[in-house]
Amino acid sequence: MENLLIEKSPIPSYNREEWKRGYDSQPNEYDYWVDDMAGEIPAAFNGTLFRNGPGLLDIHGIPIKHPFDGDGMICAFTFKNGQCHFRNRFVRTEAYVAEQTMGKMLYRGVFGTAKPGGWLNNAFDLKLKNIANTNIIYWGGKLLALWEAAEPYSLNPATLETLGIDYLDGILQPGDAFAAHPRIDPSRNCLVNFAIKPGLSSKILVYELDSNGKLLASYDQIIPGFAFIHDFVITPNYCIFFQNPVGYNPFPYLFGFRGAGECVKFQDNKPTNIIVIPRQGKKVKILQVNAGFIFHHANAFEQGDNLYIDSICYQSLPQINPNTDYKEVDFDQLDPGQLWRFELNLKEETVGKTMVESRCCEFPTIHPEQVGKNYRYLFIGAAHNSTGNAPLQAILKLDLETGEKQLYSFAPHGYVSEPIFVPKPAAKTEDDGWVITLVYNGSSHRSEVVILDALDLNIGPLARLQLKHHIPYGLHGSWTGNCFI
Repeated sequence: MENLLIEKSPIPSYNREEWKRGYDSQPNEYDYWVDDMAGEIPAAFNGTLFRNGPGLLDIHGIPIKHPFDGDGMICAFTFKNGQCHFRNRFVRTEAYVAEQTMGKMLYRGVFGTAKPGGWLNNAFDLKLKNIANTNIIYWGGKLLALWEAAEPYSLNPATLETLGIDYLDGILQPGDAFAAHPRIDPSRNCLVNFAIKPGLSSKILVYELDSNGKLLASYDQIIPGFAFIHDFVITPNYCIFFQNPVGYNPFPYLFGFRGAGECVKFQDNKPTNIIVIPRQGKKVKILQVNAGFIFHHANAFEQGDNLYIDSICYQSLPQINPNTDYKEVDFDQLDPGQLWRFELNLKEETVGKTMVESRCCEFPTIHPEQVGKNYRYLFIGAAHNSTGNAPLQAILKLDLETGEKQLYSFAPHGYVSEPIFVPKPAAKTEDDGWVITLVYNGSSHRSEVVILDALDLNIGPLARLQLKHHIPYGLHGSWTGNCFI
C-alpha cells in the first residue's frame, strides 16, 4: 500500500521493560469481588465481560516462542448492583491437561514453539495443540472458547469450568474448525462464523446459527491459493473475506525446523483478493486491491451497488524469525496498523481505498446494532503518539461523519486491550454507551478494568477497578447482559 505515514516517534510514550512484563505468565486462578476501585460503576452497567488470551507464556519454565501459542485463559468480569466480581480459569483442553499432568512440554505450537529435543523430536509431528486462546462468546446458552484452527471448547458460564469440546449439536465433526471471529447479525439475530481449510486451493466454510445455536444455513466456496484469513465482515447480503497475499512453504514445518506460522511469507508484490460471498444464492465475486496485510476489520455496509469495508491494514507482515524473541521487538522497525476504507463497486467490479486514520491502532469495536450497517462511531485501541508504531496505550473514538476524534491515553504506564462497546439501556444515540477495556499497568504489574463514557472519553474513566494481580496481554472478548455469579 502507498502513502502510509510511518514515522519514528520522537519521544517514546512507554517503557520497554515495563511493557515486557505484561507477557509474564499468570498461572494462578482467582475468584473474588474487586474491592479496590476508583470512581463508581454506573448503576445500569450490569452484565458480564468475558475475555480470552494466553495465560501461560511458558510450559513448566520453558518459554513459548510466540504468545499466540499460549494456553487459553478465560477471564470473567461480572457487574451487578455497582459491584464487580472477577474469576479466571484456564481452558482445560486435552493438551493443557496432558502437559500439566506430565509436567513438561508435549506439543509443538503453530507459531514456532517446539518440543525439547531439536528438529528430530519435532519432525512429522503434525498434531495441532488446540489452545482455545483467541476469543470467547456466549451464544445459544453456551459459553464457547474459540481458536480458529480447531473446534470450540464449551465452558460453564457461572464457574468457567471446562465442559469439553463442543460440536455445536452436530454442526461440526471431529477435526473441523470454527473461527475465532464470529459476527452477530443484528437484523436476523444470528451468529455468522467461518472456517478455512487451507491448501493449494482453499475452502471457506460459512455457518449461520440462530439465537438458540441451531443451524440456519451453511455454504462454502473454493478459492485459489493458500488462505491466511483471521477475520471477516458481514452485511445483510454478503460475507466478505480479504485473502492476504502470502505464500506457504510447509517443508520446514514438516521436517521439524519451524512452526507452521513461521512458514508463512508475506508477498508484497501480489494483491489482496477480496472474496464477496452472497449469503443467499448469487454469484461469488473476487476483486483485487493492494491492501497490505489485514488481521482485523471494523465493519462493512452496503449502499446501492457498493460495499464499504473498514479494515486495519499493515503495509507488510514481518516474517516470524525463529531466532528472535517477541519480547525484544523493535516497534520503530515495524509498520503500524492503520484504518482504511475500501469501496467495492460490485457492478463495475472496481475497488477504491481511502485512509481513515493514520495513527497506529488495532482492535476496533462498534455499537452491536450497527454490525453490517452504515455506522458513525468507532472505538479502537491506539498508540499514545499520533505518528510511529508503538504499543496500544489509548482508546480512540472516531466520528466517521464529522472526522472528530477523542483520545484517552493511559501512557506512560498503561497498556490497553481490545475495547468493548456496551450500549446504555435507554440509549438515544449510536455512541450513547460505555467503553470497557482491560489495562495492564507496567509500573505496578497489575491489571485494571476501566469503564469510560463513550459519549465523551475526555472526562476520563468513570470507574477503575484494580485487580490483585496482572492479566497477560489478551486477544478478544465479548459482552453479555447476563450476570453469572
